[in-house]
Amino acid sequence: QVQLVESGRGLVQAGGSLRLSCAASGRTFIAPHMGWFRQAPGKEREFVALISNGGYTAYADSVKGRFTISRDSARNTVYLQMTSLKPEDTAVYYCAASARYATNPEGYAYWGRGTQVTVSS
Repeated sequence: QVQLVESGRGLVQAGGSLRLSCAASGRTFIAPHMGWFRQAPGKEREFVALISNGGYTAYADSVKGRFTISRDSARNTVYLQMTSLKPEDTAVYYCAASARYATNPEGYAYWGRGTQVTVSS
């Protein structure tokens, strides 16, 4: 199927930046739309950003203007550039792949294991 591996975990101070990467392998053509989600302790997994196979993007209101999703199709890699980070951005960040252009976690069949992002105040 599709395998996803995130990288770029880190501890940063508020106002700092961090870039996450997600490398996809396998039958990536069956799930060409890529999303980032996050889950903080005690909270449900929430949508962060997504990018279609054609490059269309969407963002959660909480990260709009601060986060940028992009993809390198030749390398089957998706990036999440995070700037102006806030303590409330602290969460485990997951990469996911879908056959549909969806903002809900239920729309994604393939998931990475997640990578921790911690923002200190």
